[in-house]
Amino acid sequence: MLLLPFHHLRRSRLACGFHLALRWPAVLAPRLRLTARPLDRRLPGIAALAFLALSACTSGGGPLLYAVPPAPVTARVPVSFASVEVIDVTLPTYAQTEEIALGLATGAIQTRKDLLWADLPARAVTLDLTRALGLVTGAQVASSPWPFDRSPDARLEVRIEEFLPAATGTFRLSGQYFVGAFDGSDRARARAFSLAVPFDPAGGVPAIAAARGAATVQLAEAIARDGLR
Repeated sequence: MLLLPFHHLRRSRLACGFHLALRWPAVLAPRLRLTARPLDRRLPGIAALAFLALSACTSGGGPLLYAVPPAPVTARVPVSFASVEVIDVTLPTYAQTEEIALGLATGAIQTRKDLLWADLPARAVTLDLTRALGLVTGAQVASSPWPFDRSPDARLEVRIEEFLPAATGTFRLSGQYFVGAFDGSDRARARAFSLAVPFDPAGGVPAIAAARGAATVQLAEAIARDGLR
């Protein structure tokens, strides 16, 4: 039997006490859905188990929902477009549902039906990216459908290929984005991106949520700097 510390949860309504005893794999394995995917082979199995344990205490009233807190935006990047439309972000299959995914050392992706994002990830990432891009650039930025009478000067499409936290403590966000210009200029662009934001695995899902928000802000900064200038 493995004992994992829960000191940071001692004041929570959902706390299990100072320690949580988990029997692996008899208890947790039947509740997991695994999808094969190559990842960091160095990931220790104990890190994945700790992630599950840190979020395993529930009140018995159903799944836990986790919102992504807005990450602070401090960078300011001047751009060449006064208005930008953001098309709905596309995500890999494993990230399209509310179930929170975790990358394992075996190359599998693990999810649990009782640990969920509070909003559909594609919708939430689109809105977060739109907000961050507007703050970074100072331009008029809105997600589709475009809500203003005057057409946008540019349109942004983001296709995410990797959207995954590893239990070692890194949230990875990679893919491509495309900028189409409608202001009469020839400034259409296509760029690849690859971002990695560290987080503390001991922080469980809240730490992953914060890293996801920070990665989205970093993506907005990269798009403003490399795609919209």
